[in-house]
Amino acid sequence: MLKKYNGTPMKPRLSVFCSDKQLYAMLVDDQNKKCLFYGSTLQKSIHQNPSCTTTEAAKRVGEELIKACNDLNINEISSYDRNGFARGERMQAFEIAISSHGFLPR
Repeated sequence: MLKKYNGTPMKPRLSVFCSDKQLYAMLVDDQNKKCLFYGSTLQKSIHQNPSCTTTEAAKRVGEELIKACNDLNINEISSYDRNGFARGERMQAFEIAISSHGFLPR
């Protein structure tokens, strides 16, 4: 069964994919079919400055997401889509970083 998502420019959908080694996060505006933010643990600016583990890089992706939301005047997200993945170390580090700013829906 397919879910219908409802991301808007002011309340986008947060989609997170966690592979065996990396974490990818996107803020998606479903109405206009646009990606407002994309971040991953593979980005050189996140992973290599200074060098860190993938768990620490996942936390940095969450911090970059918060910065992007502040720049775009986004105060909340419409839904949090984990794509069926369980909460591993990288996912928990990412969620802690964004929940401290109130971006996880209740």
